[in-house]
Amino acid sequence: MASRELTLILSALKARGNDRAGQSVAESRRDFAAIVRLCPAPPEVTVEAVDAGGVPAEWLLPPGAEPGRTLLFFHGGAYVLGSSRTHRDLAARLALEARARTLSVDYRLAPEHPFPAAFEDALLSYRWLVHQPGVEASRLALAGDSAGAGLALAALAWLGRAGEPAASAVACLSPWVDLAGEGDSLKTLAAVDPVIQEPYLRKTAALYLGSADPYDPRASPLHAELAGLPPTLLQVGSCETLLDDSRRFAERARAAGVEVELEIWPEMLHGWQLYARLLPEGREAIARAGRFLAQRLG
Repeated sequence: MASRELTLILSALKARGNDRAGQSVAESRRDFAAIVRLCPAPPEVTVEAVDAGGVPAEWLLPPGAEPGRTLLFFHGGAYVLGSSRTHRDLAARLALEARARTLSVDYRLAPEHPFPAAFEDALLSYRWLVHQPGVEASRLALAGDSAGAGLALAALAWLGRAGEPAASAVACLSPWVDLAGEGDSLKTLAAVDPVIQEPYLRKTAALYLGSADPYDPRASPLHAELAGLPPTLLQVGSCETLLDDSRRFAERARAAGVEVELEIWPEMLHGWQLYARLLPEGREAIARAGRFLAQRLG
């Protein structure tokens, strides 16, 4: 049964309306920043700005982090909005649960910086990180939400094909992995998803891709060669229009021999983990993801 807090959040989102496709990028960025301001980061986590190989980022340093454990986090926002600041609470909570110092990356956003800018920044930050003192790929994991989760998967698939050091795990929260938008749930769940609708996804995909192919695996990891990916956690809500992104990715990854855990959370909306300060289901999901990561970080 859904919590009272979830009912209140859903009511507020529905009252706000769901015509996000009709907003300008500036309006979307403003509204998103206003929402996540309700969830400031845990004060016990230290924040330090850093240049990660030319990519702005910040270290999130939780008390009690296990020496050598490192997490690389990519924020969501459909490749057009969000930042390490808007996602600081989510990333910091993951850092606390995984007991790992965490690098949260400010990759470039569209439409100012279209594809493959975000993908290039993901690779740059990963390569910078694995060459830092005390960082070993065997004790490094990746995580992200929505577009950030897709970015993490795309980077890992590309790095694997290039024969570069493989991370030990990846945790994906409400991942967006198919910019071609071919999942049936985009239509079948449109009436129940208060956050993400097909017109908005098509608009932001176009802003990010420009003239690029939506089937390019650097943009849509659903179409990447997935063999060799590390153990993968997929968390998705049963009410998300992006539900089939996770279902289809899990199916393809398992067929490629990847260890996959697919969690479909009843009644949850897209990116419910972002509301963890307010939402008990968000805290529970982050705790679960943190345990998954900690078990594989050693």
